[in-house]
Amino acid sequence: MKKTMPETMSLYEFLQMFPDEESATGFFEQRRWNGEPYCPHCGSIGNVSAVVGGKPMPFRCRDCRKHFSVRTGTVLAESKLPLHKWLLAIFMLHTARKGVSSVQMAKEIGVTQKTAWFLNHRIRESMKHRGGMFGGEVEVDEAYIGGKAENMHSYKRAQRIQGRGASGKQAVFGMRQREGQMVRAFPIDGTERMHLQSAIVENVKRGATIYSDAHRSYIGLPGYPHFSVSHSVGEYVRDQAHTNGIESFWALLKRGYVGIYHQMSVQHLHRYVNEFSHRQNTIHADMLDAMIATIDGMAGRRLSYKELIA
Repeated sequence: MKKTMPETMSLYEFLQMFPDEESATGFFEQRRWNGEPYCPHCGSIGNVSAVVGGKPMPFRCRDCRKHFSVRTGTVLAESKLPLHKWLLAIFMLHTARKGVSSVQMAKEIGVTQKTAWFLNHRIRESMKHRGGMFGGEVEVDEAYIGGKAENMHSYKRAQRIQGRGASGKQAVFGMRQREGQMVRAFPIDGTERMHLQSAIVENVKRGATIYSDAHRSYIGLPGYPHFSVSHSVGEYVRDQAHTNGIESFWALLKRGYVGIYHQMSVQHLHRYVNEFSHRQNTIHADMLDAMIATIDGMAGRRLSYKELIA
């Protein structure tokens, strides 16, 4: 059966679907409550009243007597930015394969660069992978994220040797499940055996087939059929053994680093990785479904500006 292509959405189509704040608010409420608001404070269902005039918030719970809105208990909480702009920012981060800088975001939605930077990180927080364990055939690999020494300040340049290798860079571990082409990646403390093998055990089902390069830290991996290729001798594919899928993900992440963001600090790197992983994992989904996955991930999460810059 011929595979259908995912349905894309142009900016013009987006603005037709969500022309104003009312349509955006209705969309967020439908996704969270499915037509029946419930209290995020006490969980009360069916005992909620709408507030005339919407002040201080659109809804009030008759049980706990607290006011709330669709933002309460999500990364949207305490944000004064219109939901229409939130939705447009989500759309932009889903349509740009290599990401959108906070400077560009600020210009497009009419906010300051500081606001756009905070907004982007809260959206990335909502993109965090919530799936279960990987299984079947899984490619694993590690990458190092960081800038070139020649572009660094002198006090940072001293930590690097001629701008090469992993010195001064942050290690990121990645896995790609071949079935469904799902990716999971995150910063890791190191690339020694204890780090890499522990990451595999925590995220991949026992008995799954592991494909890796010839990194010595993968040797002796217990409980998994393991096949590797040796890049150092020019071996990149041997039968089903290769890491081409996860390496293509690294290539896109690094293009985003160099061409769009220019810097991903260690403090916030995990959110940038969330962003690129989410786009990869929804590459075969319709654009609206990909956005919905991010919106659904907003509930139960908070990220204040104080926490972000701490």
